[in-house]
Amino acid sequence: MKFIEELVVEEFLPTVRSMLAESLRARDLTQREVADVLGISQSAVSKYAHGEVARNDRIAGDERVVDLVEQVADGLSTGDMSRVQALVEIEVLIRQLEDGDLLADLHEAAMPALTEADIDFSIHDPDSRIRTTEQVRSSVRRGLRTLTSMGDFARLIPNVGSNLVECLPDATTVDDVAGVPGRIFDIKGRATVPSDPEFGVSEHAASVLLAARSHAVDVQAGLNITYDAELIAQFEQAGYTTIEFDSEASEELETTIGEALAEASLTDTFVLYQTGGFGIEPISYVLGPDAPTVASVVRSAT
Repeated sequence: MKFIEELVVEEFLPTVRSMLAESLRARDLTQREVADVLGISQSAVSKYAHGEVARNDRIAGDERVVDLVEQVADGLSTGDMSRVQALVEIEVLIRQLEDGDLLADLHEAAMPALTEADIDFSIHDPDSRIRTTEQVRSSVRRGLRTLTSMGDFARLIPNVGSNLVECLPDATTVDDVAGVPGRIFDIKGRATVPSDPEFGVSEHAASVLLAARSHAVDVQAGLNITYDAELIAQFEQAGYTTIEFDSEASEELETTIGEALAEASLTDTFVLYQTGGFGIEPISYVLGPDAPTVASVVRSAT
């Protein structure tokens, strides 16, 4: 008697770990770094790298497995993907392959009696919230990498700091929006990101994003930067919609932004801005479909 879980442990995981170790080493990670990323010993990495661990050829040759290994290796090597997200993505593929797919076929080959039994081994795998949250955090990381690679992004950071945020698809509150704890600040002419993205840490930028979404505007990410007329003109020249809203009505942000958006013809990524007031710093907000897109628009338009 052989359970499908045994097949996962004995065939799938060693194959995938071996492929990941090889792929990470090809990205110039040291043996110690690979061991730390995968949570295994250096001796295990050495065995994987030298082909001392047997691979299942059908698993290693499956395009979905190959694609996922490359995706995970890219994410782990750049820091865009956390170990939690890597684990979730691999787990999702395992469940997919168990559901009348590759692992189910291998299981039947190991247990021929299954083909004669009238038993449904289908496994339902709904999208989990943890997978979605990790994908959003990864997206913010990619956007931050674009911003910090800009030599002059620091000049766009307002006195209150910037934040790059992205929300869950069904976001309704600030707790559904991921951003940088403590915001992004200009430290001696360099954009400084103090911590890894988390949910519920950016009330201001998140509130503007949620206010736009509450008026059926299809955006999931936003970035606040400094305001000046020349900067707005640059966005307009690059083909992006720019819309002014009333900074004095900050206590009625949702209504104020709704009024500003009501008659606007919006591009996929657009700019909301307010020119300041008594005790209010003028700020621009770039809103778009995801954090990397927003960051790329700021880089190209400014």
